[in-house]
Amino acid sequence: MTTQEDQVRHAPGRFPAGFAWGAATSAYQIEGAADRRGRSIWDTFTRVPGRVVGGHHGDVAIDHYHRYRDDVKLMAELGLTAYRFSVSWTRVQPDGSGEVSQKGLDFYRRLTDELLEHGIQPWLTLYHWDLPQALEDRGGWPERDTAYRFADYAAAVHEALGDRVHTWATVNEPWCAAFLGYASGEHAPGRRDPVAAIRAAHHLNLAHGLAVQALRPSRVGGCVNLYAITPATADDHDAARRIDGLQNRFFLDALLKGSYPSDVLDDLGMDLDLMKNQDLAVISEPIDLLLVNYYSRFTVSSRPGPASAAAAPTGTGSPWVGSEHVSFVSGGRPVTAMGWEIDAGGLLEVLTRVREEYPAVPMVVSENGAAFDDHLEGERVHDPGRVAYLREHLAVCLEATRRGIPLEGYFAWSLMDNFEWAWGYGKRFGLVHVDFATQRRVLKDSALWYAEIIRQNGGHEPTDS
Repeated sequence: MTTQEDQVRHAPGRFPAGFAWGAATSAYQIEGAADRRGRSIWDTFTRVPGRVVGGHHGDVAIDHYHRYRDDVKLMAELGLTAYRFSVSWTRVQPDGSGEVSQKGLDFYRRLTDELLEHGIQPWLTLYHWDLPQALEDRGGWPERDTAYRFADYAAAVHEALGDRVHTWATVNEPWCAAFLGYASGEHAPGRRDPVAAIRAAHHLNLAHGLAVQALRPSRVGGCVNLYAITPATADDHDAARRIDGLQNRFFLDALLKGSYPSDVLDDLGMDLDLMKNQDLAVISEPIDLLLVNYYSRFTVSSRPGPASAAAAPTGTGSPWVGSEHVSFVSGGRPVTAMGWEIDAGGLLEVLTRVREEYPAVPMVVSENGAAFDDHLEGERVHDPGRVAYLREHLAVCLEATRRGIPLEGYFAWSLMDNFEWAWGYGKRFGLVHVDFATQRRVLKDSALWYAEIIRQNGGHEPTDS
């Protein structure tokens, strides 16, 4: 059996000075609903029978709201230099607009102060999918007004924390919020309306641009989930073009070039009347960095075949608006517990592509990780699959820096096991094991390995504080 020492010995080399070593979480997945935060679309969605595995919900999650001090101590033990978290919009504005809750903001003030006291830089994401239900009741992201309400919310959070938080992200993975939320119905709010999904995608992009304006002069980034795309055969290049267009280029082109790809607009049959004259100029407000979430590679075909985990689950619609005929097939690679194929080389591919095809922008890998069926055995959690996954992807990150790609940091997903959206509590991505019944935290082997990598590369020395 490979020991932890052997794993470290085969770890990547040294990264550039100042490289951010982090882990990431999101509010709904970890905080719980304590202290009367408002109702979000995920609170509603999880109460609909059959929507979430096991009927699970985030009312308690892993109780980070009450346990944040202990969780920050775990981050310090690992030697993290940065922590990416999201703010719950409904804590700040329970109905999504109007009066701001200082009590809600106080939690994020306390969390930020705790991080800074431990030498950990807070990286704040404003939106990680938990839209206030009151705004969904008024039409949600398909309505243009939601983007303006988001800008107001961004300004309120920035006013409270802008003196202490220096790196901000706007909208996490707008593809998921738009197409899983409004086309396939896999995610909240669970709608299956392709036209609404297209409108949501544009308004999420607009919300990003409006928020960039509201967050100045802080350092601001946009966050996209990118995939490497491979045609299954030589006859499947149009399928690859379509999926790459909707998953990657629709968002990258808008944020970094101020345009939507014409072929994607044709695929979507997008109603251009929903765009106002200055929308694309607002969407492409200059950003200081691009946050790249990467997990897997897609292999696609224009013909039916054995479905991969990327295909829409049974009982949902397709998120691939305009390209519903495209099938997702196995590429023959090892998979995680989510059924996602493991392909570290795809990360280098997408980072290289951004560098070569888009205006120059610094990047960070803002999410990267894997779910495996690991279990607590006594006082240890042995997760060699996760260690291997992290090692392979960090080796790619190191190679990217050697090639001159402006990569400034890496955030493992996730810091802790948590509520994994429609999968409930059945899929574990964490570096830290959580017993959901007792809330006990235990560092997995992957956490100890990651801590040693950070130490080797000049991050904070892991502490016992």
